[in-house]
Amino acid sequence: MDKLFPIVILAGGLASRLGLLSESIPKSLILIDEEPFIAHQLHLLKNQGFEKVILCIGYLGDLIQNYVKNGKQFGLSVTYSKDGDKLLGTAGALYKASLLLDEDFFVLYGDSYLMIDYKATQEAFEKQNKPALMTIFKNHDEGDSSNIEFNNHHIIKYDKKNKTKKMNYIDFGLSLFKKDIFSDKDYLTDLSELYQRLIVKNLLASYEVFQKFYEIGSIKGLNEFKRFIKQRDIRS
Repeated sequence: MDKLFPIVILAGGLASRLGLLSESIPKSLILIDEEPFIAHQLHLLKNQGFEKVILCIGYLGDLIQNYVKNGKQFGLSVTYSKDGDKLLGTAGALYKASLLLDEDFFVLYGDSYLMIDYKATQEAFEKQNKPALMTIFKNHDEGDSSNIEFNNHHIIKYDKKNKTKKMNYIDFGLSLFKKDIFSDKDYLTDLSELYQRLIVKNLLASYEVFQKFYEIGSIKGLNEFKRFIKQRDIRS
């Protein structure tokens, strides 16, 4: 493997769970230890070996673009895919972003901070040779609610709304896709619906990870990430 695929960051959501904190700024720009969250994300991605980032922006997206610009200050090349007047949803945003790419790509949620081996994840994707891969984590309902049935190295069921007793895993927040999967406009839906279609057709690969994940999509997650950054700074 010569290099990492480009990574698309979904940063266009409304961040409704954060209330007043995201009323005037997108959650990507919430300050964590004197730096916007997205700066922490981009520093991590650079350190992992990424070169190219595509930011999918929507709600208050111009503020993100004004801060990140072309990504040069992070040692990255950053371009933008904009929802426009109407929010496209996660799969719709990825369809539009895929038009800017000529190769397969990673997808990262804009509120996730994931300290895993991205190169190993890409190698697993290429080895399994399916059009999509989801990283998963066995959380046993700790923190966020489990939403995946996983057995014998296969994702059996994925559903955020209808939980079953066999769900002990959660989607980790990082995926990979073959570009061609978004050539069909019928996939202009929420990303969770796309995952469900792929599971039915046995086209969704999996990669189990064992590192703790951090996210700022909720007040609880935001406070936990702030504590993590503070402790990391003290240790360093």
